[in-house]
Amino acid sequence: MATTNSWLLRPFQERSTQVFLGVLFTAVIVVSLLHLFMPQDSALHVSAYTVTLLGKYLCYALLAVAVDLVWGYLGILSLGHGAFFGLGGYAMGMYLMRQIGDRGTYGDPVLPDFMVFLNWDELPWYWHGFDMAWFAFIMVLLAPGLLALVFGFLAFRSRVTGVYLSIITQALTFALMLAFFRNEMGFGGNNGLTDFRDILGFNLRTDATRLGLFIATGIALAIGYVICRAIVNSKLGRVSIACRDAEARTRFLGYRVERVQLFVFVVSAMLAGVAGALYVPQVGIINPSEFSPLFSIEIVVWVALGGRATLYGAVIGAILVNYAKTVFTGIMPDAWLFALGGLFVLVTVFLPRGIAGLLQKRRKTKTDDDTPAGQEATA
Repeated sequence: MATTNSWLLRPFQERSTQVFLGVLFTAVIVVSLLHLFMPQDSALHVSAYTVTLLGKYLCYALLAVAVDLVWGYLGILSLGHGAFFGLGGYAMGMYLMRQIGDRGTYGDPVLPDFMVFLNWDELPWYWHGFDMAWFAFIMVLLAPGLLALVFGFLAFRSRVTGVYLSIITQALTFALMLAFFRNEMGFGGNNGLTDFRDILGFNLRTDATRLGLFIATGIALAIGYVICRAIVNSKLGRVSIACRDAEARTRFLGYRVERVQLFVFVVSAMLAGVAGALYVPQVGIINPSEFSPLFSIEIVVWVALGGRATLYGAVIGAILVNYAKTVFTGIMPDAWLFALGGLFVLVTVFLPRGIAGLLQKRRKTKTDDDTPAGQEATA
């Protein structure tokens, strides 16, 4: 028991984790207070729209942490995490659609509006159970986790690595995108799922519910970050890094590399599913575009900009890039993809370790400058 507790509590002993959680919770509390207690005509007031926008950024940050876990510490460049994000989002969207009931446009107490419009006679079997919150929340974890388990088992068992594995993950999310675009699949086709009303009995269109979702997303990000830090700091994490740096040598030493890769990959997929589930009620829609390979590539750019193999760097990158996207698409929407590509090239050339690497370098330089010459000679 003592060993388990120390493994779970070890991340809280790290200064980086303490700083990250402190900044995160301070930001969540400050935004909440400014939203609740500042008058709407005040310059310090945070509107409900801004709260929702910040909540979306935190969902993306959790998704970036999931990608950094497999890319930064396992060496697997996944270009398909948008698939896990989308599956978690669709699981939440199916629950939210079932909560509408007879309040929909066509007044059917069971079938969602798009099924009535397409002349469906009965609810598909895979929609059953999503009227219960506990079942939907389990599926948020189970759907992406099961897909990652099957895909990872086949890929890692076959020892597919490097660029070949990246291409296969991209093909996976592209295949899901094409499948979910079809109306026959029963997920709303290209329109997706939308027009949500309630979540756990709370009206999604009220400011209080939006603030609650923002706070819940902040808590989920904190929990996901701590889980990833706990994995990284454990023996499993050290073996993962060994697999990243010298997979053949690690395998030669007797470690079951494919098991380590599979476990970390599944955990990362589940975190991505949670991010997708929190994303959907805040933006109000989920459609097949979330499976787009371009979206998965964007996630990699977030992590590269922030600095991979740091976790907190992934959070920084996700928030900065998506804030820039919000501003840039409002000014020059057609030029955003070119700006994103240019940003990735600049980061690769001038900041190979990202923003987090730059901060670590400056901190190390400052520490070296503060160390007396006598102590350096003794060391």
